[in-house]
Amino acid sequence: MASAFAARLVVMAKEPKAGVVKRRLATGIGAAEAMRFFRTTLRHTLMRVGADPRWRTYLAVTPDASLSAPCWPRWPRITLLPQGDGDLGQRMQHLFDVIPPGPAVVIGSDIPAINAGHVAEAFKSLRGADAVFGPAEDGGYWLVGLRRCPRRLAPFDGVPWSTDRALAVTRQNLSSRKVALVARLSDVDTAGDFKTQQRFAERLVLPRAHPA
Repeated sequence: MASAFAARLVVMAKEPKAGVVKRRLATGIGAAEAMRFFRTTLRHTLMRVGADPRWRTYLAVTPDASLSAPCWPRWPRITLLPQGDGDLGQRMQHLFDVIPPGPAVVIGSDIPAINAGHVAEAFKSLRGADAVFGPAEDGGYWLVGLRRCPRRLAPFDGVPWSTDRALAVTRQNLSSRKVALVARLSDVDTAGDFKTQQRFAERLVLPRAHPA
């Protein structure tokens, strides 16, 4: 029974194609460097948190048709699954609804500073809270977790994604629930983000100088 209600970690990732992933970052450091950052950070995220025995890890990919693509790591302790259709909130809701029972935490794949301790703290928070968030510096969040017991929660309706109100609106949708917060971290969307977050990720180097 304990195994059936194990903690579940979901890492969300887009298929690594130039012009699709990290488009804002690419305008600042170039498409090739942005793609290298994305691939490296995804791999390091899975290395840091994917094999931890305290939870079961899923790599949720989009688009769904890319599920069989050779670009995804095929590691024994990580299960691949499709994100489903819709905006970010609809896809996250789908993941919370389809993975097996147990407390669940969803993270992105572009948080250089993340480590297993951050994820463990989120699952610990869910012992006494209905939901947990990892706030981001831009007003959004890099982590969301739901206890999913005794009932389903649907906190993502009407959230203005990619704005500084994303976390605030999501919390409003959970106004009658107990919410916990964990560490404030940052994702990498721009060249400025890339420079400030570089020190947290191995082998993430500044882009090579381009000829004038």
